[in-house]
Amino acid sequence: MNKNSADQAFVRETNLSLVLRLIHTQSPVSRAQLAVKTGLNKSTVSSLVDELLERNLIHETGVNSIGAGRPATLLEINPQAGYIVGVELGVDFVSVAVTDFLGEIIWQKKEDADPSEDQDKVISQTLRIVHEGMADGRKNGHRFLGLGLATPGTVDLPEGLLIFAPNLHWRNVPFGVIFSEDTKLRVFVENDANAAAIAEHSFGSARHCRDFLFVFAGVGIGGGLFLNDKLYRGRNGYAGEIGHSPIMAEPSQTVCHCGNLGCWETYANQHSIIQRVRARLEGQRSSLIPQLMAEQNSPLTIPLIKQAADAGDMEAIE
Repeated sequence: MNKNSADQAFVRETNLSLVLRLIHTQSPVSRAQLAVKTGLNKSTVSSLVDELLERNLIHETGVNSIGAGRPATLLEINPQAGYIVGVELGVDFVSVAVTDFLGEIIWQKKEDADPSEDQDKVISQTLRIVHEGMADGRKNGHRFLGLGLATPGTVDLPEGLLIFAPNLHWRNVPFGVIFSEDTKLRVFVENDANAAAIAEHSFGSARHCRDFLFVFAGVGIGGGLFLNDKLYRGRNGYAGEIGHSPIMAEPSQTVCHCGNLGCWETYANQHSIIQRVRARLEGQRSSLIPQLMAEQNSPLTIPLIKQAADAGDMEAIE
């Protein structure tokens, strides 16, 4: 394929993705409406829609007879076009979901995991769960279209490579190669906060937002930033690594998992909040937290701290 042909193929795939996304977010929608929203001419849109219909990714659903002129045939996503596997690697868990083409969850499973164990063991555990989900999906005769994997840390997108995940203590893990060779699926690897922002933009409260910041807070802290309707990665993909911004200038700075001092994450992640609350509870009898822990037979957790704060407990609020 010469350069001109390659460029044309790239442009067509880009336009196919654009049209498919608009059908997903704004269906039911007509060809004429797609032409207006994309800025593409009607013949190009018609050709793109025909290809998506041929691939069985969309289908026609009724007509829109509102207004003058010929009724317009409406288009929407075909949820049965195929299944997609979603994988989330957390600091202490592995989660796998199988969805239809609309993103509705068909099957899911979550297991505890210990990243301090052998890296290959955690990957094998994840692949085992993936194959459980795929086996369940194939019972219904549906094909799988791809696999998306969300992981903490910085990611080389084209290579599907986890460059460095401080909280996992993992470096240079070729997730793309490992999972594509094992599942025979096309694999996309993304930073977990970016993946969450993309999901929020596609399915959640930010569906119609062009500019927003999604903050992902747990064992670590990350962010996914959308500007002008596109995920903003910044130079070398570090735009969302807000948890590793230094915020403290005291002599006794806490060392972060990344090796730097004073990172926001070391003061505001789940572990740090729980440790500070636990320290405040020593000798305190007025707090509601010990009572909630006893009633729920629960250790000190973030949801329990939030419950106490919502009830007006000053130790939890402060």
